[in-house]
Amino acid sequence: MAATLQRQGRSRRGGRGRRRSAPMAEINVTPFVDVMLVLLIIFMVAAPLLTVGVPLELPRTAAVALPSEPEEPLVISLTDDGQLLLMDEQVSEADLIARLQAVLAERDTAKIFLRADRELAYGRVVQVMGALNGAGFTDIVLVTETGGPEMNG
Repeated sequence: MAATLQRQGRSRRGGRGRRRSAPMAEINVTPFVDVMLVLLIIFMVAAPLLTVGVPLELPRTAAVALPSEPEEPLVISLTDDGQLLLMDEQVSEADLIARLQAVLAERDTAKIFLRADRELAYGRVVQVMGALNGAGFTDIVLVTETGGPEMNG
């Protein structure tokens, strides 16, 4: 611990005022730490919201999750009312293949994640998968939620 010694008697100014203290040479990092903790909490809350925002009721399975990908996944979503979405944009079936080819030309992987609402007819999901397979896209991943029933057999 450091202590300052004061002169006894009068200062140079004739006793009218106090001697000025020396400038502080230490940086107070407490406000910086507070700001960083607040930013950390904001990013922790916001990060899950940055995934594909199409609200679907995905089917539940007992399968384990795949490891995460280094780049943002390319997602095709099928809503319960039959809409087809590429990432967050609605596309028609006629435009889907051309848009996919344009997007995948700029990407490292050709993996496509297919999300379908659980209320959607299975035939519609197979129809979209068949169109993707017919266009040469073979790396298709069906997205489900964990915690579903296990098959005994």
